[in-house]
Amino acid sequence: MAEEKKEPWLNYLALTTIVLAVCATLATFKGGGFSTRSILYQTQASDQWAFYQSKSIKGYLYEMQKDQLDMQLKATGPRGNAELAAEMQKKIDGYAKKIAKYDTEKAQIQADAKKLEEKRNDAQKHGQAFGVAVIFLQIAILLSSIAALLKKKYVWVIAVAVGCYGILSFANGFLLFM
Repeated sequence: MAEEKKEPWLNYLALTTIVLAVCATLATFKGGGFSTRSILYQTQASDQWAFYQSKSIKGYLYEMQKDQLDMQLKATGPRGNAELAAEMQKKIDGYAKKIAKYDTEKAQIQADAKKLEEKRNDAQKHGQAFGVAVIFLQIAILLSSIAALLKKKYVWVIAVAVGCYGILSFANGFLLFM
């Protein structure tokens, strides 16, 4: 029985399929990592915004207390007890300091939350690029498999072209140049 002559391009087909499979595996791994980072950053940003909200509520409570004491002080006017008025003014000043403190803390918390959101957005961009790479690399692997089964070189050439775009997208996942 004569053995069928193996065409030389089939060796290249096998090699390119292996390269595409390795790139697809790495793209899947890296995409998953960036997806996880995105979720973690989103969670941390949400925590910061909840912390911001709690500071806002506390500040608002102090504002209400300050306003209430301020109105009571104005209502009693000059005819009221001087000692009591001084004590009320002391409380009002204390509340004003706490309100200012909460406003300062809120500004820092807001800045931290926005930094985390930027990191989340960056991780999402990387993850999306790796996701696109996986899609095109898997299509290229599929086309290579079909080319091997049918022994059609033009199908393999198409697979290589699609795979090149997948590899380009894989590189884009790291560098974000597209």
